[in-house]
Amino acid sequence: MILGPHRLLIVTKARKHERIFSRQDFVFSCFRGLFSCFRGSILLVGIVLSLQGARAQSLRTTWSDYSGGADSSQYSSLRQIDRSNVHRLKVAWTYPTLDQAGYSFNPLVVDGVMYVLAKNNAVVALDAATGKELWLHENRRGKITSHGINYWESKDRADRRLLFANNEQLKAIDARTGQLIQSFGASGLVDLRTGLERDPTAIAVQSTMPGRVFENLIILGSATNQEYDSAPGDIRAYDVRSGKLAWTFHTIPREGEFGADTWPKDAWKTIGGANAWAEMSVDEKRGIVYIPTGSPKYNFYGGNRKGANLFGDCLLALDARTGRRLWHFQMVHHDIWDYDNATAPKLLTVRHDGKMVDVVAQAGKTGFLYVFDRVTGEPLWPIEERPVPRSDLPGEEAWPTQPFPTAPPPFARQTFTAADLSPFIEDPQERARFLEDIKGARNEGLFTPPGLRNTIEMPGNNGGSNWSGAAVDPEHGTMFIVSKDFPCMLKLSPSTVSGSLRYSMNGFGFMVTSSGLSAIAPPWTTLTAYDLNTGTITWKIPLGEVPELAAKGFTQTGGHFPKVGPVVTAGGLIFTGTRDREIRALDVDTGKVLWKAEVDAALEGIPAIYEVNGKQYVVFCAAARATTHTHSIPGHPASTAPIPGAYVAFALP
Repeated sequence: MILGPHRLLIVTKARKHERIFSRQDFVFSCFRGLFSCFRGSILLVGIVLSLQGARAQSLRTTWSDYSGGADSSQYSSLRQIDRSNVHRLKVAWTYPTLDQAGYSFNPLVVDGVMYVLAKNNAVVALDAATGKELWLHENRRGKITSHGINYWESKDRADRRLLFANNEQLKAIDARTGQLIQSFGASGLVDLRTGLERDPTAIAVQSTMPGRVFENLIILGSATNQEYDSAPGDIRAYDVRSGKLAWTFHTIPREGEFGADTWPKDAWKTIGGANAWAEMSVDEKRGIVYIPTGSPKYNFYGGNRKGANLFGDCLLALDARTGRRLWHFQMVHHDIWDYDNATAPKLLTVRHDGKMVDVVAQAGKTGFLYVFDRVTGEPLWPIEERPVPRSDLPGEEAWPTQPFPTAPPPFARQTFTAADLSPFIEDPQERARFLEDIKGARNEGLFTPPGLRNTIEMPGNNGGSNWSGAAVDPEHGTMFIVSKDFPCMLKLSPSTVSGSLRYSMNGFGFMVTSSGLSAIAPPWTTLTAYDLNTGTITWKIPLGEVPELAAKGFTQTGGHFPKVGPVVTAGGLIFTGTRDREIRALDVDTGKVLWKAEVDAALEGIPAIYEVNGKQYVVFCAAARATTHTHSIPGHPASTAPIPGAYVAFALP
């Protein structure tokens, strides 16, 4: 038995490979062995450590939550597939999505049943060992939590539910039959627009993310729209049995609430956003939910919301049972760059200043990685408030300073000049236009405020780290971040609405070439490995390829416009898919590609790793579009052709 401060492994020589005991087997073995060998305090300490270790192992061998667990670790302690045999992986089964729309769904697996999204937004139950369809729950077309759903079960397991949102309504269905649970809310539905004190017909609130289940609550953020008249970004918790609202946290504080003085008076009545549209994480032991928030709206002008604007662009630590604020840190004051916190906060334990510290690490669109003590909110390394450029836009009051972490180092490029222009801009006239635009733009580095003339934003508001883009090995203090380098050119135009002066973006701003590629030199996508025990980068590699360039011999460019999620395993591997239709397994210590396979459609989102009857599987949602560009880039519409999408499961033969 190997017993340490982070990990617990029992090795038996009865089999050729290491065996991870079940929790019950392990606890029984510990009691029997310890009672025969130890006495007194040694016995007590051993039992406590053993039980804690057994629980940690148990929690990381399943995939019953989005991203693998409530802590969003994107980590599996399964080790049947490892560095020595990953090259032998074969397709075990496939299940076609049969849809024209793309999917980036993270499957859930409970008791050998997998839950996926397919066939016009239906929730589908599959046999996780064979891919055979068990049942299907149809949903009306429209918005849905397309990246994942939630599973909950009662303590006696008599009641098992799947919870997700569809068309602004929270739904609960029976996990065994797929039938709507009529006792939840009003005939199985809870209207998420209720209680925001805005016209419910004029606002959007539903996120594509599933939120988090904690005990008997489901905690949800929201995806307000991007315009001035957006809904407020309230974070809310609902009872999973009844659908009743349990608590609300106002991210745009009301009078008398903490942070209200960072906004104009009564800002919550008219200003929206500061919402948690992305992922969140829960420390189940402490009952703390960690929630990253986005920018207030409008994204690029804040003259109507003077102040630092808490709780926009924050990492919030809330009491998961009550919604009470425990601590917060604001990454961007008075955001006018759309620098949302989009990636899940990652919970892990590191050795810092000679002691073990439970931390939460937040990757940002800015390219910074912020690391805090999970309980106190104190940064592990100093974060300095540094002066940043002032705004020259009439009515705007940019915040004079912004926080800069002194460690770890950034994972993304934070400047873009003429020297960084892509070598793949071959047309001389196009290159000359880019050079002229860059030369004439305001370009004073990170946090240069947008105005009435061109302003370079790097990383762009669709750069840095995004949803699903990070994973950790929680026992070794390592973190892996997928990052996108994508500069933007911002320019605002004035308009008058109901007698009020407003400024809006003149175009979307992505700096892309006529071929739909980023204007900056590659690599466009990277995977960066951090050792958070030391606050250093251990390796960094380009992730993915652009097929059109790879066919001409140009490799190591990184993929383009990715939103992909890595998963780390105890077998020493990182699994990830990319938009070039490639699945890769990388060595966790070096980033070296050990195995790859091509599938029929592009990949986005997070794979799931699970075990059925002693056999380990890795399943990917290969159902995105494989084009270089996407509909998000003006002038480069995505194809409307049907996608040969499928869930593809791999296993050892």
